[in-house]
Amino acid sequence: MKRQNLIRGIAVSAVMGAVGFVLMLLEFPLPFIIPSFIKLDFSEIPAIISAFAFGPQYGILVCLIKNLLHLFVTTSAGVGELSNFLLGAVFTGVAGLIYMKHKDRKGALIGALVGSFAMAAVSVVTNYFVVYPAYVVLYGMPMEAIIGMYQAILPASDNLLKCLLIFNLPFTFIKGIIDAAVCFAVYKRISPILKFGFKKQNG
Repeated sequence: MKRQNLIRGIAVSAVMGAVGFVLMLLEFPLPFIIPSFIKLDFSEIPAIISAFAFGPQYGILVCLIKNLLHLFVTTSAGVGELSNFLLGAVFTGVAGLIYMKHKDRKGALIGALVGSFAMAAVSVVTNYFVVYPAYVVLYGMPMEAIIGMYQAILPASDNLLKCLLIFNLPFTFIKGIIDAAVCFAVYKRISPILKFGFKKQNG
C-alpha cells in the first residue's frame, strides 16, 4: 500500500509540476504596486493542492519540478528559480504540514495563513542576502538603481531592507493567500481525481 501511494503521489506531482511550469510562464507585472521586474504568477497553486492532497513533501516536489523545467527558459541564470523553489517549498511545506496534523477546513486555513507569512518572511531574507546581490553581480546593475525603482513608487523606501519590508513582504504574503484561495475553491472538486488509487494508511 505504501509503495502504491508513493508511486501515485510522485506521478501526480510530476503532472502538477508541469502545470506549475506553465503557470510560471504566464507571469505578469503589477507596476503601480511593486517594481515591474517583480512579477506575479500562480504557479504555487498546483503545489499547495498537492501538499493538501498527499502531504507537504509532494508540494515541495512540485515546486522542484516546475523550477527544474523553468531552467530551460530561464533569464535569471537560475537565481530566480532558486528563489522561487525556496519560497514555494516554505509555503507548501508549512501549509501542508499543518494540514496533515489538522485535516479540516480550519487546519487548511491556518496552514495557508502561516505558510503565506513564512514564505513572505523568508523572501525578505533570501532577497536581501542572495537574490538581489546576485543580480547586481550577474547583470552589473547597481543596487542604487534597483532601489530607485522602488523609490519611483514610494520615495521613502531609500534602502534595500525598507524596500523588501514595504513592498516584497506584503506582496508575497498576498500572493500566498491568493494561491490558497484558489486551492480552496477547486480542491474538493479535483481531490477525488488526484487521490484515485491513493489508499488511506492507518496509524
